[in-house]
Amino acid sequence: MRFLIIGGDAAGMSAASRAKRNMPDMEIIVLEKTDDVSYSACGMPYNIADKERKIEDLVVREARVFREKQGISVLTGHFVRKIDPMGKKVFGIYNQKNDQEKPFEYSYDKLLIATGGSPVVPDLPGFDLPGVMVLKNLDHGRKIKAYIKENNVRNVVIIGMGYIGLEMCEAFRAQSINVTMVKPGAIFLPWMAEKLSDTLKKEVESHDVKIHAGYQVEKIELKDNHLNVVCENNSYEADMVLIAIGVNPGNELAIEAGIKTSIKNSIAVDKNLLTSNENIYAAGDCADAYHVVTDKKTWIPLALRANRAGWAVADNICGKNIEIPGVAGTAVFKVFDFEVARTGLTDKEAVKFGFTPACVTIKTRSRAHAHPGSSDIWIYMVGDKKTGRLLGAQMVGREGVAHRINAVAVALHSHMSVEQFSQTDLAYAPPFSPVWDPLLTTANQLLKRIYIDTSNNICQD
Repeated sequence: MRFLIIGGDAAGMSAASRAKRNMPDMEIIVLEKTDDVSYSACGMPYNIADKERKIEDLVVREARVFREKQGISVLTGHFVRKIDPMGKKVFGIYNQKNDQEKPFEYSYDKLLIATGGSPVVPDLPGFDLPGVMVLKNLDHGRKIKAYIKENNVRNVVIIGMGYIGLEMCEAFRAQSINVTMVKPGAIFLPWMAEKLSDTLKKEVESHDVKIHAGYQVEKIELKDNHLNVVCENNSYEADMVLIAIGVNPGNELAIEAGIKTSIKNSIAVDKNLLTSNENIYAAGDCADAYHVVTDKKTWIPLALRANRAGWAVADNICGKNIEIPGVAGTAVFKVFDFEVARTGLTDKEAVKFGFTPACVTIKTRSRAHAHPGSSDIWIYMVGDKKTGRLLGAQMVGREGVAHRINAVAVALHSHMSVEQFSQTDLAYAPPFSPVWDPLLTTANQLLKRIYIDTSNNICQD
């Protein structure tokens, strides 16, 4: 059997390695368009923050190691342009070291599309100028680090205020680079509960970051040897611009091959990761998933999901019947001294999927009241008034947030009710928590809200 994989990062290399362990005699070929495979993309903002660190520190395993030690044919610089499902072949261009392009084609018995996601770049004037950057793969990080060093960057404008934008905001400030953040939407973080969003916004601004929400970017232009981000009623000068609006699923090959797509045009897969073609799988940021709360299709690009899905694909092509459960959308990121975490649904999402939500937002403490060093934790929690089911939570705080959110994620996977969750036996010691853990306190408050008629107001803080 020849197992062909398009894409050499999380899902692709996880699938390749596991398939080789399952069936050592299998022929496995990985086609990766860049020169990098198997690296920690999530670590790039923290690497960029330290100008002395090499971006290559993020490489988990080099391509040659896969070739030499595992017998996996990893072909970097191979850009796939077309999939022929009927002929079970792929076609593309190989970029040789002398910059000449050479066509290639490979046949397959089973194919995995693991093309990840691509940064959203608006089709506006100036977004292709030198110094206008995105951050998705290792080469993007490499170029950002080099540009900062070679151009003595002192002012950066970040377009967008998502995870990457906020993490990069901290990375730039760590190098004393002035940061201005701009976005068209008027709300700082629209997916986050208002009090939590306001708290985080104040934290970002306390680090001398200028935030301009509600400003539509019209173009980027060169002005006096600087970049100038032009908005409706203002403009912002920069040495470098980072576009951090979001990502789209890498779906082009699948769409052209006639493979079905679903939400946000991600590649549609079943719980075995099989696409609409019986010989083609998809995994990672390019593919959709089922949500454990709604059991509906969703698209939430997550690193753990990508690795887990790669394993499942490998097991399935080796003859096992592996279904993987859905995702809860559990995510955590760091912004300066704050930890920010979420899992499950917001109240607005709950309404969209037919629930009747009640929610609470509380402020509590990270440690026992008499223990020094305690700080505030803000928690937002959602439950369903009809069934009592726990639907989701969000948290922000200086400590005790990042791993605490995992308790809610486990509860969502187990379809627990708010009452059941409120009775869980969570650990207690004064340096880590009040005797009533913040999550239990929130769940108890949410229980009260569920039994109160709040039909005129879905969510009360």
